Amino acid sequence: MKTHYLIYFLLTSNFILPQNEKSNILPVDIPIQLSGTFGELRKNHFHAGLDIRTRGREGLPIRSIKSGWINRLKVSLSGYGKALYIEHNDGLVSVYAHLKKFNPRIESYLKKKQYSRKSFSIELFPSENELKVNEGEVIGYSGNTGGSLGPHLHFELREANGQIPINPIQYGNIYVEDSRNPQIQSFYLYKGFGPNEKRKEFLLVKKNDSVYTTAGVIEAGRLNIGLEFFDRQNLSQYKNGIYSAKAKLNGLEIFSYKMNKISFNDSKYINLFLDYNELISSRRKIHRFFLHPEQKISFLKDSTLSGKVLIENGKSYQLLIQIRDYNKNTSYLEAYLKGIPEIISPEMDVENLILQENEYNFEFEDKSVFFPKNSFFYEVNLKVEEKGDTLKVGENIFPLKKPFSIRSRIPEEDSLKISQSFLAFLDKNGKSSFLSGDINEGYWEAKSKILGSFIISRDSIAPEIRAQNFRNNQWVNDYSFLNFRISDDYSGIKRYNGEINGKWILLEFEPKKNRLFYNLDDLDFDTSLHNLKIEAEDQAGNKTVYKIKYYRKTK
Repeated sequence: MKTHYLIYFLLTSNFILPQNEKSNILPVDIPIQLSGTFGELRKNHFHAGLDIRTRGREGLPIRSIKSGWINRLKVSLSGYGKALYIEHNDGLVSVYAHLKKFNPRIESYLKKKQYSRKSFSIELFPSENELKVNEGEVIGYSGNTGGSLGPHLHFELREANGQIPINPIQYGNIYVEDSRNPQIQSFYLYKGFGPNEKRKEFLLVKKNDSVYTTAGVIEAGRLNIGLEFFDRQNLSQYKNGIYSAKAKLNGLEIFSYKMNKISFNDSKYINLFLDYNELISSRRKIHRFFLHPEQKISFLKDSTLSGKVLIENGKSYQLLIQIRDYNKNTSYLEAYLKGIPEIISPEMDVENLILQENEYNFEFEDKSVFFPKNSFFYEVNLKVEEKGDTLKVGENIFPLKKPFSIRSRIPEEDSLKISQSFLAFLDKNGKSSFLSGDINEGYWEAKSKILGSFIISRDSIAPEIRAQNFRNNQWVNDYSFLNFRISDDYSGIKRYNGEINGKWILLEFEPKKNRLFYNLDDLDFDTSLHNLKIEAEDQAGNKTVYKIKYYRKTK
C-alpha cells in the first residue's frame, strides 16, 4: 500500500456530531450489547435504530432517557409490536419498541382506550399533558412483541421535525465495547443493473487484521464495486453493519457515506443498494458502491459521487476502500487496476421486455396480471405465463418499485365453499403462504411486492382454540390470567373476539406463541358463574366459536 494514501484516509475521516443536548440515562440497566446497528441493511429497509440485547430475557426495566411526554402509543401484531414514542424538549423523539408491557400508569391509559374501541391493536396520539414522563422513569419492560425474532429492545432517536432517525450512539452516553475491525469477505466488479448485469469476484488476500488486497492486477473497463462485509462488537456473535464507507480511485473520492442520519424514504432504494438477486437466492449482502440513476440516498456524503467510473484503456489505477465502525475500528482494501476496452453487454430479449414508462396487462382465461407505469427501477426481461393452476410472474430476481396486481377466478368445488379459498404465493420449495387480498365478483384480487408464482389454495379447517391453564366449570379465584392457545395451520388467523357474560373482553394476542390471554382483573361481574366465548376466523373465512364456563368470586 502506498503510505501517503493511507495517511490521507486517516487524516480526513472525522466524525461530525449533532449539537443536541446529551443524555446521561441509558434505556436499559445493563451494559449495552447490540444485535443490530443503526443504518444496518435489512431486508427491504435500513435499520432505523439500535437493537439492544436483553440477554434473552423479557421483563427487564426500560427507562426514558430524558423527560418528556408520550406523543404516540402503538400496539400491533407485527412491526414494532408494543411501542411508545416520547417527545423531548430538545427537539428529539425517543422510541422504545417490542416491549412486553408498559408501566402501570401507561397500561391503565392504554387499556381504557382498547376497551373503548374494542380492539387489542391500537394506535394513540396523546396530548402533551396526558402522559408526561420523567428522566430515568421506568416506562415499560423488555419483550419480544411484533416482528421481533427474539427478546430485545429496539431503540431509536428521531428528530421531531420530520421524524428523521439519527444514530443514537452519537447522542448521550451509549457506549458499546468494540475493539474489533470490520471484516471484508468478498470483492466484486459489476457491469450494469438488471437482466444483463454481470458480476465478477476477485480473490482477496488478508495482509493483516485491517488490510486486504486483491491477488494481482485487475483488468477492467469499468469500476462498479460490490463489497461484502460485516462488523462485530467484542461481546457479540452478530454480524452487524458498519458506520461509514469510502472509496477512492487514484486519491480521488468516488463514493462515500456515513450512518449519522437516515430517512425512511431511503428504504425505497435499499434493493438497489444491495445485490437483490444474491440477497434473495443466498441471503448474502453484497453492498453496491455505485448508484442507480433513480437512487436517492440521504446518508451519502456527496450525492454527485455515483461510484461509477470508466477505466481508460492502458492506464493504471489504485483503488483504496475504507470501512469503519462507530468506535473508529477501520479496515482497508487496496487493489491495483489496469484499463482495458469496455465490453458492451448484449441487448436484452425484446420479446419479454418490460419498459419503465409503459403499463402492462397480461390476460388469461381466468387470471390476469397488471403492472402500472414505473413498476420497476429499470427495464426487465419478464415472462408471465399460466401453467395449470399456477400463475407464474417471472422470477424474484428484480426489485419492484411499485406493487403489481393479480386477479384469479375462484374455482367452484362441490366439496368446498368458495369462501374457503385464498390467493397464495408459492415459494421456491412449493410451499404456499396467504396473500392478502379481497374477493370481488368471484375473483380473488391482490397486490404483490415480489415476483414469483401464485395459486388459488384452499383451507377448510377452522381455527383451533383451547384453554391452557383451567378446565370447564373450574373455580379460578387464585388466577391472574386465563390463557388460551389459538392456532390455524394454514391460512392464518384473520380476526378474533372475546366475551364474558355478553361483555367484550380484551384478549391479548401473541402470534409467535399462538397465545391469547385475559387479565381477570380487567372487569367486575355481579355473578360467580362466567360464560366465556371466543370467536375466531381464519383468512379463508373458516370460523370457530369456543365456549367455556368458569367460576370466580365477585368483589
